[in-house]
Amino acid sequence: MEKPPHKDRKPHTCCKQSCKQSPKSVEQKPGNSQPALKRVSDKTVITGGAGYFGITLGRALAKSGTEVILYDIKPCQWEIPKGVQVVQADVRVFRDFYAACEGADCVIHSAAYGMSGAEQLHRKEIQSINIGGTEVVLEVCKQRSVPRLVYTSSVNVVFAGQTIVDGDEASVTYFPLDKHVNEYSRTKAIAEQMVLAANGSPLAGGGKLYTCSLRSPGIYGPEEERHLPRLALNIERGFFAFRVGDSQTLMNWVHVKNLVQAHILATAALTPERNYIASGQVYFINDNEKVNLFEWLSPLFERLGVRKPSISVPVFLVHLSAMFMESVYYLLYPFVEITPPITRNEVHNISCTHTFKIDKARAELGYSPKKYSFADCVDHYLRKRPARRRDFFLLKCFLLTLLLMSLVIALIRFPDILKVLLQLRDAYVGILQ
Repeated sequence: MEKPPHKDRKPHTCCKQSCKQSPKSVEQKPGNSQPALKRVSDKTVITGGAGYFGITLGRALAKSGTEVILYDIKPCQWEIPKGVQVVQADVRVFRDFYAACEGADCVIHSAAYGMSGAEQLHRKEIQSINIGGTEVVLEVCKQRSVPRLVYTSSVNVVFAGQTIVDGDEASVTYFPLDKHVNEYSRTKAIAEQMVLAANGSPLAGGGKLYTCSLRSPGIYGPEEERHLPRLALNIERGFFAFRVGDSQTLMNWVHVKNLVQAHILATAALTPERNYIASGQVYFINDNEKVNLFEWLSPLFERLGVRKPSISVPVFLVHLSAMFMESVYYLLYPFVEITPPITRNEVHNISCTHTFKIDKARAELGYSPKKYSFADCVDHYLRKRPARRRDFFLLKCFLLTLLLMSLVIALIRFPDILKVLLQLRDAYVGILQ
């Protein structure tokens, strides 16, 4: 019997799209040069499917003969090949997701919210989507008798600013939930543990649910929409005029096609043919390369005509600046939303070494990352991105500085105003939490 949707959530209208296109037009789009893998599913539902990773994964699965449902609250901007359908609906709405999973034998749960930008500070929505959405996904899998669930996780479930060198799944534990500085990482950790705890759960039609989790670092690719555009914009605005930390700080990245390969292999590793080897397991996935962010971004600096920074700024100063920007955001958000140029979580990511080994994924999944060029991705992005409009950023910064100075002066002269603003802020933060 279908479980009714939550009363406090309004169901979204489901709309299915199936676009027929010539093979030529499909091959020209991102993700289609990935070698076809053996079919590992008859029907797979991908949450967050309208994003760059989701569509690239969907295309790869469809090429192997799998029927694919891309499930996302956002419309899909990519061309959709034969064998792929789009369902535009909210992952938190049980009724809609239940309908989309009819006949599915696998769900890949990659939908998430709050990874970067101002989204990182929308705590209530992050909790609702990342935790509440995962609850719905798990319940639907059980009631629809979907036997396999692969969760797209993040290295941030174990990393929050501490040094990690060549960490592996056995030695690196979850970062304490109450110590995370951003809600995205905290909720991803909670959701991953929910998915792993559900491994072995009985299904309504008999059998068991088998789950695993893939921990990814930052994703890059020719048409990636989140990291590369934000990095390019911040470089052009001058936020990368100085290094943060030293040149010995290292991190991992993963190309979208390598991440796709890992998900398809994980799907196969939850079958009896592979003795359910991935059942209840977590895997770090990356390109098997350790890079310094500022050196890795060299092609982007060069293509933008910006000199690569050579002077380092102490990490604690940047961290204090990020704390101040977040405080200003929460103070002003009831009146105006100003995206912080950098957050504490982003400071951690660029200033602290955190690298992870992929030995377990190699041994158990057969994962073998291919070599890709970040410079090629930069060239493709700069060719395709629309002409940048003048956003008068420096003028906005100047006006914001004047506003803050005026506010400080007003608070000194009229301290009662501060009490009112703090009450408003506390009330708003309470609503978010």
